[in-house]
Amino acid sequence: MEIFYYLVFGALGAVVAALELSKGNKDRVNTSTAFNSFKNNYLLVYSLMMAGDWLQGPYVYFLYSTYGFGKGEIGQLFIAGFGSSMLFGTIVGSLADKQGRKRACVTYCITYILSCITKHSPQYRVLMLGRILGGIATSLLFSAFESWLVAEHNKRGFEQQWLSVTFSKAIFLGNGLVAILSGLFGNLLVDNLSLGPVAPFDAAACFLAVGMAVIMSSWSENYGDPSESKDLLTQFKGAAIAIASDEKIALLGAIQSLFEGSMYTFVFLWTPALSPNDEEIPHGFIFATFMLASMLGSSIASRLLARQSPKAESFMQIVFLISAASLLLPIVTNILVEPSKVRGGSISLSGCLQLLGFCTFEACVGIFWPSIMKMRSQYIPEEARSTIMNFFRIPLNIFVCIVLYNVNAFPITVMFGMCSIFLFVASILQRRLMVIADKPKTEDWASMKDKNMEAEPLNI
Repeated sequence: MEIFYYLVFGALGAVVAALELSKGNKDRVNTSTAFNSFKNNYLLVYSLMMAGDWLQGPYVYFLYSTYGFGKGEIGQLFIAGFGSSMLFGTIVGSLADKQGRKRACVTYCITYILSCITKHSPQYRVLMLGRILGGIATSLLFSAFESWLVAEHNKRGFEQQWLSVTFSKAIFLGNGLVAILSGLFGNLLVDNLSLGPVAPFDAAACFLAVGMAVIMSSWSENYGDPSESKDLLTQFKGAAIAIASDEKIALLGAIQSLFEGSMYTFVFLWTPALSPNDEEIPHGFIFATFMLASMLGSSIASRLLARQSPKAESFMQIVFLISAASLLLPIVTNILVEPSKVRGGSISLSGCLQLLGFCTFEACVGIFWPSIMKMRSQYIPEEARSTIMNFFRIPLNIFVCIVLYNVNAFPITVMFGMCSIFLFVASILQRRLMVIADKPKTEDWASMKDKNMEAEPLNI
């Protein structure tokens, strides 16, 4: 069965290469030299930031287990990370809008470097502190950088369509190629050079330090709404007004939470799904295959977003339906394929079919990221972009914490079925977003905010 992995990886690699090499003029967006320089600078920084993140992922659980912690204690550490992102994410997002996005990106680097340093200690309290710092850093990674990019892109007067070029390339590199190379580099450090499970975290800290130096030397500062001094509560209220008053923003937040919640649940479920009887599967190689599938998705997205039609609001409906169907495969194979009762051995026929479905889901993930970024740049008001984006992550983090806490309470097929339902609902909400996307807003966000502040003044 080992050849099956190579066939899937090779097929995906060939398709990605063919798509990239066959791009014609209609699949490309004509840009300026100034924009290309700006884009390449951002891609360098984003790739370094993602390298710092991807290097840690495969070794967090392994490191905790080598320190002698059991499944329950490790689960609590993971919950602390997501809980920290939920509790502090909105605060750091608001601070990014108020104090500056560049400063928030530098804070991400410092916070994540400190989190990496804590991995050298086997003490549970120190590791818990590291997870809390990591949760704060994750919130900044998925809000501050995108907020800085959109604001700086607009400030420099570049065309709106060019944003999709940067988004697609960022996902292709940061969530695809860099993820694969990070996995291989981490494997080299731990297995080939025998530097121990802490080595990838030290390497991650180095990449983050280099990225921070590039940010500090080449990025300019931008803000959400610098017109007046606001406290955090006022910013929270303004963001809530924006979400409640604009159905497009509310729909976008719900869609993002449903998809990302399913995606993070999938991260915890794919290993037991492919090896229910402790089959020997190459986790690192499968992870690299998933990332290659994600690259395929981002390559497809770059073609779609480069054209005027279909718009992201339209084709994402199909993407959500395909992703929902792909996560139904574990349920279908459990019914139609007789499960193997042999312990150990290589991957089963059911596992092979599920792996193909999971690669399809990862391709949908690759399409999702640049598409949702493009829609967020259109609908989320600049004044509170980071705050609103972290508001979106609150239900996501609650959902993931609940799943982690109850991961052994439900059969794996039930968990996949729940994710599939969420993705189907996301498709319905995406349909609604497409219907109202072209409708003009009755009044802009700023006027609604001012009107509300006049009606209910805050004395804080």
